[in-house]
Amino acid sequence: MRTYYFDFKDGVPVRDKSGLDLVSDGAAIAHSKDLANRVRREQPKGHRDLRIVVLDESGREVHREQIYPDAT
Repeated sequence: MRTYYFDFKDGVPVRDKSGLDLVSDGAAIAHSKDLANRVRREQPKGHRDLRIVVLDESGREVHREQIYPDAT
């Protein structure tokens, strides 16, 4: 298991300090997609630049998931 961090970012990042232990980069990417879907359900409108940046325990960026891809 590796620890992954899920930072929210739209210019200034909101850091995930606790992280989540997952088995792979793929599992972390899937989790970021679930988080983005949850945010869209709870807050249907949002800033188009808001995204989740997935980092592994070494600080390497694994993925970026845009939360509001269709926002204008």
